[in-house]
Amino acid sequence: MKEMVTLNRKEQKRLMVLNQVEVGWMRGREAAEVLGFSLRHVRRILAAYRKDGAAALAHGNRGRKPYHALDPGLKKQVLGLIQSKYAGCNTQHFTELLAEREDMVLSRSSVRRILLEAGIKSPRKRRPPKHRSRRERYPKEGMLLQIDGSRHDWLEGRGPWLSLISAIDDATGKVLYALFREQEDAQGYFLLLRQIVESYGIPLALYHDRHGIFERAKNEPESLEEQLEGRRAPTQFGRLMEELGITSISSRSPQARGRIERLWGTFQDRLVSELRLAGARGMEEANQVLGVFLPGYNQRFTIPAAEPGSAFRQPGEEFIPEKVFCFKYNRTVGSDNVVRFGGYRLQIMPTNGRRSYAHARVEMHERMDGSLAVYYQGNCLATKPAPPEAPLLRARSTARATLRVAVSDDPAESAVAAKK
Repeated sequence: MKEMVTLNRKEQKRLMVLNQVEVGWMRGREAAEVLGFSLRHVRRILAAYRKDGAAALAHGNRGRKPYHALDPGLKKQVLGLIQSKYAGCNTQHFTELLAEREDMVLSRSSVRRILLEAGIKSPRKRRPPKHRSRRERYPKEGMLLQIDGSRHDWLEGRGPWLSLISAIDDATGKVLYALFREQEDAQGYFLLLRQIVESYGIPLALYHDRHGIFERAKNEPESLEEQLEGRRAPTQFGRLMEELGITSISSRSPQARGRIERLWGTFQDRLVSELRLAGARGMEEANQVLGVFLPGYNQRFTIPAAEPGSAFRQPGEEFIPEKVFCFKYNRTVGSDNVVRFGGYRLQIMPTNGRRSYAHARVEMHERMDGSLAVYYQGNCLATKPAPPEAPLLRARSTARATLRVAVSDDPAESAVAAKK
């Protein structure tokens, strides 16, 4: 009997990349860049995979306490010293004082980790000057896409300001798709990625900024569910990337996304001129001009990738775009089999042999066209608009009603009403 091996999403991605190396579709150095490993480590896990199969990819220490884990009592003692005797010392100095005066030999990284877990930051920060240089392009198309949005007066006063959302391939500089939106929003990025997946396939990684569309703010408080689960819930676009198996890479500065930042400089020159020549005055007209502009731009500025072939992954036959490219929310069905979403009320009909879904936890899908769908355990449920609720009438106090009648502009009428 074969042993069952359970792999998490990260390990499944490693398995997919190693299979591509095995059949010769990807080189070891490319696999190292995609997985974030050194070439030596890729060769090590590849050898283990050839020997033991998928079981070699599961971490051997999963569920075990680290051998070098620090004693909780030691952590408590370190925190007590930094908050009293050595208050105000920076991390490096504090580490040296612990070794010299308290006979506590710890590495600076361990001391820093203990302090950061307790919310104590070093009072002194040093940022040495950095030398910036252009990063080498990824060797194959589809390995990395840079995505971003640019808000600009694209219509030069003939219409409203618009946000241009685009994706550029890192290996070739090809603009895979772009669209104008009123604002830089999540729906725009959903439409962008869907068009890319349908036209080319699923890329291996996306390079983006730290906008709230892609990741949650660190200072945003965690919900009770997130605290119990031990991880922050992803944004809608972050959830989309997880479902598609796309690696999310955040940049810390615009200079790190130089390729797409330079693209905006070019577009704000060439594309603005094209929009002016076409006389575009609104978002719809601007998108039409953009559709004609992109093929010519790519023909002129796209360069060949260092290696032939494509790293785009094609979705499986069971892939349903409407089920993936949508906003998803969890809701609880009411006792009357009605689920509420915003200002909408949907009546769930008997589906899949089940007559009632009262109090069930379902998943609401808000699709890109604005329609709604209800899913339970992966199955789409039959729904219809629920009848409107009757207005809630409340009994009024007789005394208060009498008092309202007694108040009048005419004192004589008020007195008569009060006697009644």
